[in-house]
Amino acid sequence: MTETLAYQKAPAQLESIFEAFKSRTIRRVFFVACGGSSALMYPSKYFLDRESKTITSEIFSSNEFIHRNPQSLNEESLVILMSHKGKTPETTEAAKFAKSKGALTVSLMYVETAPLADASDFIVNYSWISAGNMEPHPEIMNYAILYRLSMGLLYVKEGNKKYEKLLSSLENLGAVFERVMKQVSEPAKAYAESVKDEKIIYTMASGSNYGVAYSFAICILMEMQWKHSHAIHAGEFFHGPFEILDKDVPFILLMGLDETRPLEERALTFLEQYGEKLLVIDAKHFDLTGIDDEVKGYLAPIVINFALRIYALALSKATGHPLETRRYMFKVPY
Repeated sequence: MTETLAYQKAPAQLESIFEAFKSRTIRRVFFVACGGSSALMYPSKYFLDRESKTITSEIFSSNEFIHRNPQSLNEESLVILMSHKGKTPETTEAAKFAKSKGALTVSLMYVETAPLADASDFIVNYSWISAGNMEPHPEIMNYAILYRLSMGLLYVKEGNKKYEKLLSSLENLGAVFERVMKQVSEPAKAYAESVKDEKIIYTMASGSNYGVAYSFAICILMEMQWKHSHAIHAGEFFHGPFEILDKDVPFILLMGLDETRPLEERALTFLEQYGEKLLVIDAKHFDLTGIDDEVKGYLAPIVINFALRIYALALSKATGHPLETRRYMFKVPY
């Protein structure tokens, strides 16, 4: 799907879904996907946890969602699924499973037709481009669509006004991205040169930012760069993982603007005391002009993720290992 076509279709698709919300009782939201698509869902779950008075949420890997078979999955459930090309078999089966339980299913993808679309009640098309390029329509990128769905749900069901602040803030996201690109492009190149030969790089964050750390670890470092990695929750760092730290172990710490920031600040103090190979990406250091103060904590992960995309591209150039190179994915049966 072209960026222009996605831009034209997404608003109408969302409006149809919001109309469906009005006619359904929704008490529980299940976010269901695999890999990077699953990681994208963490900020929206964080929003629902913080804001909703009547609706709970959970994130499941697609296959486990089916095998675990949550007893709370029923006709009062909303299941939000995602697969970039709508071809992930586990996610398509999860959509079918959810519908068999009477749940309302909404699936996100950047293509118009796919097996996942056929298995879902509604779809939303988001814009997508490869790493290192500017989003022409960041207000309908995957993170933004997920926020529109979760905040829109609470707008419809609970009158939560942050949805209106989200929409106005998303319109200014492109300008924020431009400023971030100018700010981090050179530091990203320098960092990439400094770690290109490292065998392992840990990532860490908390709250709404944890999904970004998880995605960078499993999708960029492990899948796309073949480097060992692990995403560590900042709140869990002092309950075992900190024993791995020394002056030769690289860490990437993401610091957001939500209520869990004190966890990341505590981790930073320790990392600076006992480590040396440390990259800190702090949303406080970015110019977020145009983003409403009430939603900055929620949108910070989108900005941090954009910055990390620039670091990912720089790393791929420094290592000579293109982000598109795979050993197994899409090449062998699995």
